Amino acid sequence: MSSLLKVDSEIKSKVDVFRERITGEAEDLVANFFPKKLLELDQFLKDPILNIRELKEIHSEINLAVPDPILLTDIHDGLEGQNAKKRKLDDGTGEDKVSGTKVYIMPGGMMKSNGKLVDLIERVKPEIRTLIEKCNTVKMWVQLLIPRIEDGNNFGVSIQEETVAELRTVEGEAASYLDQISRYYITRAKLVSKIAKYPHVEDYRRTVTEIDEKEYISLKIIVSELRNQYVTLHDMILKNIEKIKRPRSSNTDALY
Repeated sequence: MSSLLKVDSEIKSKVDVFRERITGEAEDLVANFFPKKLLELDQFLKDPILNIRELKEIHSEINLAVPDPILLTDIHDGLEGQNAKKRKLDDGTGEDKVSGTKVYIMPGGMMKSNGKLVDLIERVKPEIRTLIEKCNTVKMWVQLLIPRIEDGNNFGVSIQEETVAELRTVEGEAASYLDQISRYYITRAKLVSKIAKYPHVEDYRRTVTEIDEKEYISLKIIVSELRNQYVTLHDMILKNIEKIKRPRSSNTDALY
């Protein structure tokens, strides 16, 4: 091989050190971190914050009062007043001159998020990130164990490839959980904007509470899925650890 490709000895030694480090980290993750984490998440699922009996407990009050309806005693006077205001806007006089996008002024300067869900999301997000990072390390370890391509005796290699595929799938699913959280914030923000624009429409207010309840249930499912993924990966790798570490067994034992 050295005659086909010249590799700097110093760089090769650094790469070998990297491979050894990845191997040590990955084996510790599978043997110790994964089982500890699955037990930790299983305990988290029993936490009172994830076992609220009545979903109304996570509702967040929308501090946006419904304005009183405008009563016009005289239709002619009302139209005349609107025309006067329109002329005032058109000629640019006074403080009513506006341009560009309309901005809705919220009481207190800001419409707050659902604090209970924000706190729960901030607890779940680090768990999602941890799973992605640890899966990436284990995936690299298994990929480095895959031997060179040869004809025959590839059953162990197929197991390695299946393991890599499973780790890649778990990574993708975990990343989708982060997208789901972002979509929740965006959807809720649009609904709150609708409430500010149409404060008399009750359905918008009810939809916000429905979105909050749905996100709470989704977060509990996410935690459950994270635990299950640790269980699945730990079980899968342990059951196939021999083929993962030694994909091509020697045939010398079969000769005797």
